[in-house]
Amino acid sequence: MTKSNWLTSPSASTPEDLLTGTDWAALEHAYGTAAEAPEMLAALLDEDQSTRTRALDYLYGTLHHQSTLYEATAPAALYVASILSDPRTTNTVVKGRHFLPGCMRAELLRWIGSVASEVTDEAGAISQRYGFPLGDYAPAVDILGMRPFLFSKTLPCIRNTDHHVREAALTACIPLLDDPQLLHHRPALATPLREQLGTSDLWQHRERAIDALDAWGEDSSGIERQQNPFPFCDSDPLSDKVAGSGSNEGYSEDPPF
Repeated sequence: MTKSNWLTSPSASTPEDLLTGTDWAALEHAYGTAAEAPEMLAALLDEDQSTRTRALDYLYGTLHHQSTLYEATAPAALYVASILSDPRTTNTVVKGRHFLPGCMRAELLRWIGSVASEVTDEAGAISQRYGFPLGDYAPAVDILGMRPFLFSKTLPCIRNTDHHVREAALTACIPLLDDPQLLHHRPALATPLREQLGTSDLWQHRERAIDALDAWGEDSSGIERQQNPFPFCDSDPLSDKVAGSGSNEGYSEDPPF
């Protein structure tokens, strides 16, 4: 499978096709060639919890290290989105005390949201201001082009029976809806943002709901803000974009392009 094929017609590919048909060795991640990516990505569905946890750490620490997009990030995102409906993603992963609750599916959704957050309108404006337009960086262009596909796989999860998965899906949808083809979905998503994220036990989710609704011109009144978020800043899992037990290097840095 050539790069152009998995970008232009991802829905025609199975998760297995994405692993076996992508030339991973020709793609780069944070530490060089991504030749090991098929094995590591397949391990997200392994029956062993520690193996799944290492695979999740690999997503954050290698394919999306410090919130950076690499050549291998885009095909990995297609694979992750393609396995969201797999029953094995309801399995658990090992977590530290600062991590958000939820099964593997919730963590995969958070990872998609983290990747999508790097190509939002706001991220694009910041990159442009520093002289690094997203359009000049191929990994960013790849993610921009696949947002409708990622959204199509993420959206069904907002109706999941697991409330952690529902909340993770909604937070992932927010950055994806900056895509011009998806803007028309914002009014319909405003209600679950208010009713689910806006009433979440997690203040991080309530803040995300307020910020998104305000940006979309929707009503965010009545959602309770965190009164004193500063004690949490150094360990905010949403800010750090961390999910796995060993992924403690999620702070953003200047783009490498």
